[in-house]
Amino acid sequence: MSQYQRLLLIIHLALRHSPAIDQAAALAKASAARLHIAALVAPLKLLSLLEERDRATARERYLQDHRDWLQDQAKDLHDQGISVTTQVAWADDMEQDIIDHVAQLQPDLLMKEIQRESALKRAFFTPLDWRLLRHCPVPVYLVAEARHALPRKIVAAVDAVASESTNSELNDRIIEQAIGLAIQCDAELHLLCACDVSEDVLEELDAGLKLSKLTRKLRNELEKSFIKLASRYSVPADRRHFVLGHPVSALSEFVDTHQMDVIVMGRVQYQGLEKLVGSTIEHILYQVACNVLAV
Repeated sequence: MSQYQRLLLIIHLALRHSPAIDQAAALAKASAARLHIAALVAPLKLLSLLEERDRATARERYLQDHRDWLQDQAKDLHDQGISVTTQVAWADDMEQDIIDHVAQLQPDLLMKEIQRESALKRAFFTPLDWRLLRHCPVPVYLVAEARHALPRKIVAAVDAVASESTNSELNDRIIEQAIGLAIQCDAELHLLCACDVSEDVLEELDAGLKLSKLTRKLRNELEKSFIKLASRYSVPADRRHFVLGHPVSALSEFVDTHQMDVIVMGRVQYQGLEKLVGSTIEHILYQVACNVLAV
C-alpha cells in the first residue's frame, strides 16, 4: 500500500516558477496519490481604495487570472497521469485557512515552499512556516530549491537522548516517515544523530568526574543508544552517522557535505517540564538547501 493517498500543496501565486508544484507532482505520481493544489491569496490593500462595486469586480478578475493559470498547470499534470484538483481563494488569516484546509481534506502531507524571512523580521513576527510547524496536525513537507523532483538521498535526524517514552516514540515516527518517503521515491536512507555533549555535561558536573572523562562517558552512552536504534530499523552501518556539535550547525553541515535532498526531523520535543526545543527545526529552515519533512 502506498505511503501517501492524498497530498495538499499550498502555493504562493507570486512564485509561479517555484519548484513546489513539480516536486508535489513527482511525489503524487510516484505514490499514486491524489494532489490538491490550493493557492490562498492574502487580501490586496490597494483594492480597499476602490468603490465597493469596482472592488468586487477587481477581486474576481484577479482570482480568475490565477485560476486560469493554475488550471493550465493542472492540465499538464493530468496529461502525466496525476489526479489533481485546484483551488484559488482569498485568505484573511493565512495560517488558520491552511489549517482549515488540512482539517477538511485530511491529507497525509501538507506541502509548501519554504518562505525565508530575514532575521530582523523573525525578531518581531513569527514566520508562517514556523507557525505551521507548531500547529499543523499532519506532517509538514517544506520545499526548497531541490536538485531533483524526487529526492534521491534522505536523512532522518533523531535524538539519542531518548530515555523518556515521548522522545523514543518521536524517533520511531521520524524514522518511519523517512522510510516511507524513501520507499515511495526509491531513495537512499541515512540515519543521523547530532549531539551537543557540552550542554548535557554542564547538567552533570556534580557527578565528581573530570570533564574529559564525563564527556567521553556520555558520548559513548549516546552512541550506543543511537547504534541500538539504527540496528532496530536495519539501517546499514555506512548510513549511520553520529556527530558532535550544536544541532543546527551540525545538521546543516552534514546535509551540505553529503548533498541530502530531504532531512526528516521531529517538530516538538520537551526537556524538563515545559521547555520546547522545536526551535532547532525552525532555524534549520534557514540553514539548509534541502527539503525539510517535519514530523
